[in-house]
Amino acid sequence: MQLDLNLLTALDALLEEGSVAGAAARLHVTAPAMSRSLGRIRKVTGDQILVRTGRSMVPTARALAMRASVHALVQQAHQLLSAQQELDLAVLEREFTVRWHDALTAACGTALIAAVHRQAPGVQLCLLAEPSTDTAELRRGEVDLESSSSRPTLPDIRHRLVGRDRLVVAVRPGHPLAEGPLSVERYAAAEHLTISRRGRLRDPVDDALTARGHERRVVAAVPTTATALQLVLDADLVVTVPEVVTRAARDQLRLTTLPLPLPMPDVPLYLLWHQRYDGDRAHTWLRDLATETVQALFAPPTGSLQTVTLRTEH
Repeated sequence: MQLDLNLLTALDALLEEGSVAGAAARLHVTAPAMSRSLGRIRKVTGDQILVRTGRSMVPTARALAMRASVHALVQQAHQLLSAQQELDLAVLEREFTVRWHDALTAACGTALIAAVHRQAPGVQLCLLAEPSTDTAELRRGEVDLESSSSRPTLPDIRHRLVGRDRLVVAVRPGHPLAEGPLSVERYAAAEHLTISRRGRLRDPVDDALTARGHERRVVAAVPTTATALQLVLDADLVVTVPEVVTRAARDQLRLTTLPLPLPMPDVPLYLLWHQRYDGDRAHTWLRDLATETVQALFAPPTGSLQTVTLRTEH
């Protein structure tokens, strides 16, 4: 029997996506073509590979057992067959999709665009809206680089810690909270905004307050940091935000910044990408450039004795 090695690529996509439609979209083929490939894979392996359960499909025990090996074989094949040429940024033509939190994009998007254009004028960036907790678009190759405050749990999603931020309180100039020491009681009694793309009126700050016997007054949820800061400027509202990535926006609006009157853990900032790009020299260049750009935000101001510890994780 002659084995079609293209079936390995199809099998890898099917096992990662968990559906015929998802695998077809990832490999840019039609769903019927991918369905035929699944039929051939079933015939070759003597296993159903994916079985329907309700409206979804789940891998069989054998499929789960072979998933890691199949993916490794496909990656090795790509590396063997790909021409390893030196990366020439001057002639590189490529489009990268970057999906970052809106505050991070506002803080260093201009610097990233300028750095990319300066080094590789043929490269285009698509900056998408705030990321979600779903990494499906990373896995399908629709997003090249993403930001997150959480480490990914899936083994095929790589991550790099580029900084740690802390939460601060932003209010308009002359806000009553800016007069005198800010206690937990005064903070909780103020009218607050939460920042949530899904409209959530509660976040980890509320959990920390509840643990100390306090409840704050959340009057509204807004989808972006920029919206929250603008609303705070125009009313006696309070918003709690990461200090470093919102510094430029707060300074531009001339908002008053106060320390958060309760202990909260630092907010980590990760860059995420799919493991298929580990050996991609152009992608490596982009994520290294993005890392440098983001880490510049966390550098101590000129003349400051402040120290910031950053480390990289893979």
